[in-house]
Formats: sequence, C-alpha cells, structure tokens
Amino acid sequence: MDQQIEIVGYLAMAFLVISFMPRQLKIVRIINLVGCILFVAYGILLGWKMPIIISNGLIGIIQIYHLVFPKKAA
Repeated sequence: MDQQIEIVGYLAMAFLVISFMPRQLKIVRIINLVGCILFVAYGILLGWKMPIIISNGLIGIIQIYHLVFPKKAA
C-alpha cells in the first residue's frame, strides 16, 4: 500500500511540473488542476495531512474558477 501511495505522490508532482510547460493558459490550468486533485488524494492517503490537502484544494478551486470564468480580453 505504501508504494501505491508514493505513486500517487509522484504522479501529482509530475502533473504539477508538466503544468508549467504548455503555452496555452487553459491547458496549464487543466494540467495543474489534475495535479492538485492528485495532491489532495495523496494528502488523504498519507493520513489526512491538512497542509497538503488545504493548499492544493484551494489552488484547485482557483483553477476551476478561472476555467469556468475566463478573464475577458481588454
């Protein structure tokens, strides 16, 4: 089970790092959101590590907000 938990952590880390590579902001936000979801799952699997869960949960909510309500060009 510990190895499976680590895999979730490594996947979350990979999505976070990869999210900085695309040039299109929408793609960055989607990939980062997947990373945030994985980090929340990782925090839960580690035994409810609240700093991981809260920080990534909030970032995920921000990403969802910006995906649903994109900034209009000036």
